[in-house]
Amino acid sequence: MSHFKVQNYVVEYIYANQFYLLKDFNTEFQKREFIYNDIYVIFFAQKLITHAKMKIENLKPFSGQHCETTATGTLLQHIGIELSEPMLFGLGEGLGFIYWNMKTMDFPFIGGRIKPDLLTQNLARNLNLELTVKETSSQQKAWDKVKELLNDGQAVGLKMDCYHLEYFSNPFHFAGHYAAIYGYDDENAFLIDTRQQGGQVQTSLKSLAMARSEKGPMASKNLYYTLRNTDRKFDLKKVIITAIKNNAAEYLNPPITNISYKGILKTSAEIIKWFNTSKDIEGEFKQAALLMEKAGTGGALFRNLYRDFLKESYELIQLDPLNTGYEAFTEIAGLWTNVSQLFEKVSQTKEIKYIQQASDILKTISEKEKKAMEILATL
Repeated sequence: MSHFKVQNYVVEYIYANQFYLLKDFNTEFQKREFIYNDIYVIFFAQKLITHAKMKIENLKPFSGQHCETTATGTLLQHIGIELSEPMLFGLGEGLGFIYWNMKTMDFPFIGGRIKPDLLTQNLARNLNLELTVKETSSQQKAWDKVKELLNDGQAVGLKMDCYHLEYFSNPFHFAGHYAAIYGYDDENAFLIDTRQQGGQVQTSLKSLAMARSEKGPMASKNLYYTLRNTDRKFDLKKVIITAIKNNAAEYLNPPITNISYKGILKTSAEIIKWFNTSKDIEGEFKQAALLMEKAGTGGALFRNLYRDFLKESYELIQLDPLNTGYEAFTEIAGLWTNVSQLFEKVSQTKEIKYIQQASDILKTISEKEKKAMEILATL
């Protein structure tokens, strides 16, 4: 037996059986077929070690505004399913609302969709797909599993805290962020993120590990997921009706008062309390306006996406409640944009009159969204 030391690796070349074992002292042995040639053993080992890189070929990145639809949309396109972002959001039964305030938070969170992870779960169910979701507390195991899937040609969805991702120009802690991973090299991971974050991007493996394992609100334990086709096909027209009725039923029956239309009504009062107790009116309301309008919501706190979903659905199915819902959400989306603009004015002027105006609009939105969803529930 001959031994050749290459950097921090050992190549063991066994003449009789014509194979070698390549060992990194931090990984398991790997076995490969090999032709008898001592010089080539060393050369190949060096190439494998110093130039380890893989990207899934022919992957079509999904171009989206919201992180979960972008990540899941990329996985869907990889298995041959191409749908618009509004359609993905609607079929994922994504419309919702939550006003969330805890003592540990810097300021209240205003959200316009259902809970993280549920959108992809709903999509998989409605499209008859096999969704596999895994979590682990081990960073190394989490990476090894994802790497194994990538090596098999499978694009993977990741849930992370975007604060650690190096391509974010204005990082902030949010552990419910999603991206799709489609490759890696010795130092970096290659991801698909939203258009505003750059689309096809990369971040270091170290930063990726930190993002995946971060703790906090909405965090998971290194969560990753995959989607696969099954032998059960979906009927898009039927799925649209099912998804809308499910979303409407969920929206119209909130379990607590800070969710759905009840939550919007409650928010109309809570934002006045927030203004009166805030220690940083400028910073908090500016950030809230940004999160509502530009931080991956598609504008108007996801109402633009749902409006466009209803329009696309009506063009496909031609049912009157869909057109009525589309017209309602066109108006509702404009009202949500007005609220975010008023938040901006509050941050600039610190005048309570703008909060009072926003409060009045929220009362109107609560009524209009409830009525619109009641109409859609009749489909």
